[in-house]
Amino acid sequence: MDVTQWTGRHACWLQDAFEDTQEEFAGRLGVSVRSVASWHKSPDMVPKLETRRILNTALERAGDAVRRRFIHHSRAHVERVQAQALRVAIAVVRRGDEVLLVCRQDGDEISWQFPAGIVKPGGSAAKVAVRETLDETGVHCTVREHLGERLHPVTRAYCDYYVCDWLHGEAINGDESENAAVAWAPIRDLARYIPTDRIYPPILNALEATA
Repeated sequence: MDVTQWTGRHACWLQDAFEDTQEEFAGRLGVSVRSVASWHKSPDMVPKLETRRILNTALERAGDAVRRRFIHHSRAHVERVQAQALRVAIAVVRRGDEVLLVCRQDGDEISWQFPAGIVKPGGSAAKVAVRETLDETGVHCTVREHLGERLHPVTRAYCDYYVCDWLHGEAINGDESENAAVAWAPIRDLARYIPTDRIYPPILNALEATA
């Protein structure tokens, strides 16, 4: 398997895959330690053609375990880039023993979830959570706590989760183009709307603590 475009970043992944020190990796490739150090310092640099050929040869001759580790690094990098490109703020709005949900409709499929909105680069995820809740449901809320963040296992979006307190407003469907319905769901019945294995665990912990 040839790499279409080697960069210093790719070379460092290969070094990690071999589990070499910089000195060991330089010896393996037959290049200077200074060259290996430069890849770490400037990951976007493109090595010379001869060096790229050496890296391709090293990868081709590597064992399966090394190749798997190299591929893992490549995929993880792609996921990080994709996650940075799509960041979502999610609002878990509670009112007494209820939590606010919206019902998304995609063709014939519907799914209940918490209000959410895309965060533009440089934007505030907390502000998006509050604003999108108001736009989608007519509910005014305020952020109480940032629960955490993760790369969503299904959508692959980078998600920020916030527990929010209801201030005022009744739940209405403010975005009929995306939502089939809006509802205040009893926290004790949340699993009827969203399978618990799909819910970010800190959400369940926070709701159980306040139910």
